[in-house]
Amino acid sequence: MPTSPQALPAPEGAEPLDFERVHAQHAAFVWRTLRRMGVRESDLEDVCQEAFLVVHRRLPEFDRRAPVAAWLFGICMRLASDHRKRAHIRRETSVAQTPDEAGPPEQLESVARSQARARLDRILDALDEDKRAVFVLFEIEQWSMADVAQAVGCPVQTAYARLYAARKQVQEAVARLQGGER
Repeated sequence: MPTSPQALPAPEGAEPLDFERVHAQHAAFVWRTLRRMGVRESDLEDVCQEAFLVVHRRLPEFDRRAPVAAWLFGICMRLASDHRKRAHIRRETSVAQTPDEAGPPEQLESVARSQARARLDRILDALDEDKRAVFVLFEIEQWSMADVAQAVGCPVQTAYARLYAARKQVQEAVARLQGGER
């Protein structure tokens, strides 16, 4: 029978790893990752909090030889996947407020950004989970491919193949959108 996990020793010269530090340094990354992995804006706060509850509970088990961000990405992937599978998430589409018919001109840039973000989210939703993870980490978060491969748990060549396939799907989706297919 296995004993309870003990905190793994920190690599020599590394600062102690505590929850507050992990949260302060990586909260924005967790938020972005959950959003890019398909968690709706209205649910982000709850799922982000859930992610950090997992971090708090599992921090003593964390293997200090791996990057914290890669570990957090794995947690986010699982939570986002579980979140997207919930029945009420698939059926419900809510908005924060009813859009006005016309907005002042200074809002045009903000509206354009929101629309572009919504298009990107729809394109990312069409990718399977493996391709989406590699695409988000490499193209959006700008990680090195070696770090991406380690985070998603595959060989570097497989990560490159997933990136190539994801880029092709994204380019095709963008071309359809630009061609007037909305």
